[in-house]
Amino acid sequence: MSLIRARQLPVKLGRGGKDGVRTQFGALIWRQRKDKLQVLLVKSRRSKRWIIPKGWPMHGETPVQAAAIEAWEEAGVKGRPAPICIGLYSYLKTPREGGLPKPCVVAVFPLKARWVFDKYPEMHERKRKWVSQKKAASLVAEPELAQIIRHFDPRHYKL
Repeated sequence: MSLIRARQLPVKLGRGGKDGVRTQFGALIWRQRKDKLQVLLVKSRRSKRWIIPKGWPMHGETPVQAAAIEAWEEAGVKGRPAPICIGLYSYLKTPREGGLPKPCVVAVFPLKARWVFDKYPEMHERKRKWVSQKKAASLVAEPELAQIIRHFDPRHYKL
């Protein structure tokens, strides 16, 4: 399998509107335990579904840097992310203020967990859980994300 390693540039946020499809960046956090791949999932704040850490673009950060920041804030994990998007998935985000759900597309970057902290920014807002790759795929609601998790193979990335 051949992978193209394109250089990422920091995102420059303009004053554009928030209508239409929105983009987020997510981290597929993983580790090896006794030769088994484990994936870290977190609970969403409002709907309490199992998800991967994800968030909006950050001014001056590359997509992979934004995904790594979300991994820290939402899951308390720091590690080495691969600067390769391993897949895209879509979902509908319901605004906090109410209103119509907005379509979002999430670019997913793998992040190998090096350090897992007990204290992190959203520790009181989210649960986190290490599960097998198969279990993680069954717990997430988005079929495209489940497919990304199911087919993820860390041997394809230099970390």
